[in-house]
Amino acid sequence: MTDDPFLAHRSLLFTVAYEMLGSAADADDVVQETWLRWAEADRSVVRDPRAYLVRIVTRQALNRLRTVARRREDYVGEWLPEPLLTSPDVAEDVELAESVSIAMLTVLETLAPTERAVLVLHEVFDVPYDEIAEAVGKSGAAVRQIAHRARGHVAARRPRMVVSRAEQQQVVDRFLAALTAGDVQGLLDVLAPDVVVVADGGGLAPAALRPFTGRARVVNALSRFAELVPRVEITTPLVNGAVAARIDPGGEFDTAITFVVEGGRITRMYAMRNPQKLGRLDEVAELRR
Repeated sequence: MTDDPFLAHRSLLFTVAYEMLGSAADADDVVQETWLRWAEADRSVVRDPRAYLVRIVTRQALNRLRTVARRREDYVGEWLPEPLLTSPDVAEDVELAESVSIAMLTVLETLAPTERAVLVLHEVFDVPYDEIAEAVGKSGAAVRQIAHRARGHVAARRPRMVVSRAEQQQVVDRFLAALTAGDVQGLLDVLAPDVVVVADGGGLAPAALRPFTGRARVVNALSRFAELVPRVEITTPLVNGAVAARIDPGGEFDTAITFVVEGGRITRMYAMRNPQKLGRLDEVAELRR
């Protein structure tokens, strides 16, 4: 274990920044900015290095959120969070796995920056309200009101249940078997009637510009996959704490899909096709609460 608090808490700081930003590249920049401020700090007056570092990374992430808002408004098609390859221990930490899931990060995108910071810090990392207030420049009472409002907003939009990794694997395997066999009935059986598919190509890869909904429409889009992509390798890595699909047609990685599974069926699929966001799926990200 290192004696430098920044190095000891670096994984935590990255996780905080990533949950606030949904972008590993932006989170890296924020962590680097936090290091620069830590290096300049008078450590003799820092009573709690972890709290101090979390406060710095929160402020830097809030600044970054405000600067990237216009960039995301101008994005071609749907903007999805950058997927991360994660280790089994992240999947086993149910609360962390849910908080970094693509589904949850997508919900967090609908919050205002301060709401997102307050919710992430308190609900995921158990940061006391008074410390959050100092980090976001609000009163303790205001932070409690923000947290209450953000919780209600997220509760109305988050997946309704959390399933085990074994159930995720079983459902995803059924879906992929039907997909690669061109089994229309198998696809109908594994998809929920109101399934939603969201794709992110960023204008750099073919992808639907808007989410599309409904089992019949999704099956129609997927039914010719086996015919159109006869040479394909598909694996099921853990991405953002859950079982996902990595699709390599012709030996070239071009799509990662994460899933929301409820009641033994897939209710949502998030397909990442933007090549600029797929690079982190070749190395395991260190995430920690």
